[in-house]
Amino acid sequence: MDFTFPPEDDTFRRHARAWLDAHPPDPSGRDWERTLGEGGWIGLGWGNTPYGNRTATLTQQIVWAEEYARTKNTPPRPGHIGENLLAPTLLTHGTPAQQSRFLPGIARGETIWCQGYSEPGAGSDLAAVRTTATRDATGPYRLTGQKIWTSHAHEADWCFVLARTEPGSRRHHGLSLLLVPMDQPDGRVEVRPIRQLTGTSEFNEVFFDGARADPDHVVGGEGNGWRVAMDLLAAERGVSTLAQQIGFEAELEIVIQQSSPHDPLLRDRLVRQWAELRTMRWNALRTLGGDDPAAPSVAKLLWGGWHQRLGELAMAVRGAAGTVGPYDWSEERPYELDPLQRLFLFSRADTIYGGSDEIQRTIIAERVLGLPREARGQ
Repeated sequence: MDFTFPPEDDTFRRHARAWLDAHPPDPSGRDWERTLGEGGWIGLGWGNTPYGNRTATLTQQIVWAEEYARTKNTPPRPGHIGENLLAPTLLTHGTPAQQSRFLPGIARGETIWCQGYSEPGAGSDLAAVRTTATRDATGPYRLTGQKIWTSHAHEADWCFVLARTEPGSRRHHGLSLLLVPMDQPDGRVEVRPIRQLTGTSEFNEVFFDGARADPDHVVGGEGNGWRVAMDLLAAERGVSTLAQQIGFEAELEIVIQQSSPHDPLLRDRLVRQWAELRTMRWNALRTLGGDDPAAPSVAKLLWGGWHQRLGELAMAVRGAAGTVGPYDWSEERPYELDPLQRLFLFSRADTIYGGSDEIQRTIIAERVLGLPREARGQ
């Protein structure tokens, strides 16, 4: 295959790079989202819509994602969940009223979303969700339940929640995707940060205690939540996968710089990591925009294992010194991790979050290879 981009994308790349150079990243996530929105850089993949986004080809979307990933000191984007997950779902399954209500705020960088999928007993097995949403004939839905590992919940304005709207239903039946405001009175929505081994708190627990959701804010219709949720997850591993690999490349470079050129075993592992990263890029470009049902699962298996091995390699490069760090009782956090230590600890979860390796292999086996389905409760 030809993995080169059209010549006109060079002009687009220069434009993107010039804009990023002229707009130093703001450490405040919300202010930076608004800056991106004002520049028209949110929603490049939405197509020609009336919601304020810039139209870009698929390769131009890749160019922008790569240039953004290469820019130093860009803060984590709290708006990417609304832009890359919810927006494509609304464009496919949402009503015109839902699209006009929610997409402009995402395109302007003004509305932050979080994803209410995983639960303590329903992580990779998403069909086991127990959060309920009930309503009478005229009132709003009332949500009760708990979500976990919810990124950006502590700063989000809205959450799209997979909940059980049919009493007594099981597995993938009777589920709906509801759009729920996070700012509700009387503690109906409570967010608790989760402290991790790295000392940071990127994830949260979210508790719904009679939280309200408008009946007009059910995406795809009541009872169709499973189909909508699966389409949303398929959008999770698109252009952003290629941008993610730019970050991986930077991490690999740090590991290489700290390694000894005289250790043939480490040198062999580093070469393998480098070659596998190139292969991941080519595979992502090969499958991008296609309809291969296995592509998202294959991509997750590839990068999850690769990144985890990179963390292990980082510790091998550091040797015994990588197991200790500065210790200060005066600090609230009694230790500070260097970048390679943080990489190692965080990457332990790479083969679990976003769909565990076991789940991805099951998807490939059942939906692509046609192997017998695993017995499950109905």
